[in-house]
Amino acid sequence: MRFSVLVSGSTGNALYIETEEVRLLIDAGVSGRQLEQLLAVYRVRPDQLDAIVVSHEHIDHVKGIGVLSRRYRLPVYANAATWRAMPSQVGEIPEELRRVFETGKTFSIGDLDIESFSISHDAADPVGFCIVHGTAKLGLATDLGYVSRKVMDKVRDAHVLILEANHDVEMLRMGPYPWDVKRRILSDVGHLSNDSAGDALAEMLNRGANIRHVFLAHLSQENNLQELAHMTVEHILRQEQVEVGKDVTLSPTFPDRPTPLMEV
Repeated sequence: MRFSVLVSGSTGNALYIETEEVRLLIDAGVSGRQLEQLLAVYRVRPDQLDAIVVSHEHIDHVKGIGVLSRRYRLPVYANAATWRAMPSQVGEIPEELRRVFETGKTFSIGDLDIESFSISHDAADPVGFCIVHGTAKLGLATDLGYVSRKVMDKVRDAHVLILEANHDVEMLRMGPYPWDVKRRILSDVGHLSNDSAGDALAEMLNRGANIRHVFLAHLSQENNLQELAHMTVEHILRQEQVEVGKDVTLSPTFPDRPTPLMEV
């Protein structure tokens, strides 16, 4: 199984996954044209995709879904509450292209098994995912106000984890956002801070998690910096006797370009 975080940040998010049998997107939060350009980096055309899987209905995760689905006849997978919340964001998607999964259950697309799990975020029924191909497992946990024990238990045996490190708390507090937006981001249904990401990762690794590579994702372009996110998480891990570069690798994601295509 190979993957690339095509784009990640407060302005849009999309994850590309491929095997010998399947090519799919998890979320498509930028325009259809931009997604076409991002996929082209790896010589993939949208009409070669098998499906789009949706984590929740916020625009930075669904902006391009309607266009891609209608233009290329791509099935879209989402849970029932997300389907009810999405129409205003994505437009009409033909009934024959709609697929409904049940949160907490595993469904399959080709040779990929996809398990969804509930996360704490201010959306209708937001989920994270674990994607399994044979013995390889990729975890995706972004857009969550905190990392619950249940979330840790779901992703702890992933070999690669895409984990939110949305903001630096002090940058957010001192920044230009209105207080109600700041309060939402800082809440249990908001977004994960650098410190919270580091704390959760340290706890999982010290409890024997299999995670060996972490991509820090969904960074706010107003309230975070890549270097700061990496430094904060690494500092917390070091305090907990976890050595970055030996015990675990930290990698960045980008709001405007894909990460290298990597095999799990």
